[in-house]
Amino acid sequence: MPKISAEKLQAELAKGTTAPVYLLTGEDVERKRLVMEQLRTLLRPDDFNFFKAQATSADISEALAQANTAPVFSNVRLIILTDVDKLRKGSKEQAALVKYAQNPLATTTLVLTHNDSKKLKTDKTLADACGEVGRVVAFDELKDQELAAWARQKLTELGLKPTFEAVDLLCEYIGSDLSALGNEMEKLYLFTAQREDKTLTPQDVLACIGFKKEENPFELSNALTACHKTRALAQIDKLLDSGEEPVAVLAKMSYPILKMARIKRLSEAGMAPSEILRAAGLMFWESRLVQNARNFPPSTQFLAALNKLIEVDAGLKSGANLDPKTALKGIVLTLFK
Repeated sequence: MPKISAEKLQAELAKGTTAPVYLLTGEDVERKRLVMEQLRTLLRPDDFNFFKAQATSADISEALAQANTAPVFSNVRLIILTDVDKLRKGSKEQAALVKYAQNPLATTTLVLTHNDSKKLKTDKTLADACGEVGRVVAFDELKDQELAAWARQKLTELGLKPTFEAVDLLCEYIGSDLSALGNEMEKLYLFTAQREDKTLTPQDVLACIGFKKEENPFELSNALTACHKTRALAQIDKLLDSGEEPVAVLAKMSYPILKMARIKRLSEAGMAPSEILRAAGLMFWESRLVQNARNFPPSTQFLAALNKLIEVDAGLKSGANLDPKTALKGIVLTLFK
């Protein structure tokens, strides 16, 4: 049984198909935790036939002795050892795991977690052994469209109907920490519990993560991508007056301006909208930006604004005597003449 994707593993578990050995790799600890819970629910071992411990603190020989023992009054035994990447390369503990993985007991399911992908590249001994008879599954950190797809699926499972914008906002603000995302989703579920309409909007997300509508942390970015000069200037005033650091405000401006410049350049090169989405690394629901590219300023103004960005960034970080409001607004006025 070779290395498989996380999606294929889910498809197998959905069918009730299990393997005698699993090596769950990658930095995404939360998805691995969910798989371990899923396996326990699927196999339903009682306390006599279940063992879980961290590899470095467990007696590996005792754990493997249990793995080699037929289950008691049950059809299956489940053994879970976490953080096997912390075992020393070539140690007797690692050797024992490799030896067991090469000839596992059919009535036991052994689950190993490995959280260091770099270490796995230089020491494939355990992965090779597990791959022969079991499943090696990579759980790399989710990003961009994969992260959004995961979040949308989980929200849908909670009975919500998330809009693309709501998912985008949630992922952009919380990031790729799936545990933190899960906590926010539970808050959103409770927030909408008494509502008949389960459509999830960006305003719902902002309300749950502690922002009021007028405090939307992405309002400056939205104003820039909408080519709304007045709104952008007003937002700079608001952010600085509320105590936001000028460098942080500059960061909020840099990303959307760079994104717009990239879209404009690709659009002027004659690329089709679908090609621009891929080349610019955009989410598919950001197609509205591609469609709006014709309304973006000319490339010459983007170049001037980017040069101004670099100038202001250097000035703020060097402690130069410049007025933050004037400097930051100058970028907007350079872009939208």
